Amino acid sequence: MTLAVKEEIRKGLRKPMPMSTNTAIATAARDLDVDVVSAYPITPQTTVVEKIAEYIADGQLDAEMIHVESEHSALSAAIGAAVTGARSFTATASQGLALMHEILHIASGGRVPVVMSVATRALSAPISIWNDHSDVMNARDSGWIIAFVSSAQEAYDTVIQAFRVAEDPDVLLPFMVVYDGYLMSHTMEPVITEDREKVLAYAPKRDYPHKLDPKNPLTIGTITDPNWYYEFKYQQVEAMKIALEKFREADREFGKVFGRNYGVLECVHCEDADAIVVANTSYATTLKYIIRDVREQGMKVGLLKMKLYRPFPVEEFLKATSSVDTVLVVDRAISYGAPVQGPLASEINALYHSRGLDTKVVSVVAGIGQRAFKDDDAKYMFKLALESRKAVPEETIFYGVRK
Repeated sequence: MTLAVKEEIRKGLRKPMPMSTNTAIATAARDLDVDVVSAYPITPQTTVVEKIAEYIADGQLDAEMIHVESEHSALSAAIGAAVTGARSFTATASQGLALMHEILHIASGGRVPVVMSVATRALSAPISIWNDHSDVMNARDSGWIIAFVSSAQEAYDTVIQAFRVAEDPDVLLPFMVVYDGYLMSHTMEPVITEDREKVLAYAPKRDYPHKLDPKNPLTIGTITDPNWYYEFKYQQVEAMKIALEKFREADREFGKVFGRNYGVLECVHCEDADAIVVANTSYATTLKYIIRDVREQGMKVGLLKMKLYRPFPVEEFLKATSSVDTVLVVDRAISYGAPVQGPLASEINALYHSRGLDTKVVSVVAGIGQRAFKDDDAKYMFKLALESRKAVPEETIFYGVRK
């Protein structure tokens, strides 16, 4: 937040409102004047679409709310609306995201700019309604732009950015805004909202270039033979490259217009660090708070908060970690049977190897099924990162599990 915005708050010209992350996301959808919302309830996402329904009922949003029989149908309806030119939004979590999996690929392969929020929650079995990242990591290769957010304010702002990027005619890819179920979805925080006119000036509605029109019929998603299928998939590769630059641009412009921006990642005390801890969503917030204490204790550590995950910001990530020889990655999902069983750690390890770098990667899996991760646990992550400079653990560390 810029000093100008802080000064406006101090003078009472702008007033933050208490909101959960779920409410902040619903409010962003309202301020973006979305046209169609399709939804199926699932904990801990449900209050997102409940709040949007309230905005529609109160006359604060003129939109069509489609109540469907499953999450598979929710995303299908959102796609159908989007290809007629409607600004479309949906939300889900956990098994709901898993049930959508077939349609995730249809959205990205069909170049449909739907925006969806995901309140991350553990996948069954056994049944868990609590948080981890197994759901979103299960969908990481579905061709969606994916951004992690770490506060209700960042969630509100990122949904606005998401529509601007997704609907850009040079991108036309679906966008997933990801945050922690319960740890964020139901936690109240101060959030600054913006005037609708200002939001729509920043993220104006655009004409969908391949719109379904009875007067000009066309076919979408038709069967494609081997002579062409590969080329369609490669177009998604190229679109992701464009999306990275469009997101950088959108974030810079957001900072100019609204006084807040986040970058594709955030580095705290990385410049003089001996080791860096990588995290996202609520854990990044906890670690950011704790790093002040450990730095005062003489521990030269840094924190890298991941924001944009797909497309992966390779340039910024390598630059941010270039001064250290050890990076510890905290994952909240398991890549079962993989050489490195933290999925984010595995990607980072592969990135270093592909560039011929010998940076050590420590893979830590924590918080599965919302196993508690407290201040002392955060301090231990920084301590472990420093200790691992001498001897990197050979296997992924499953932190906090009873064996």
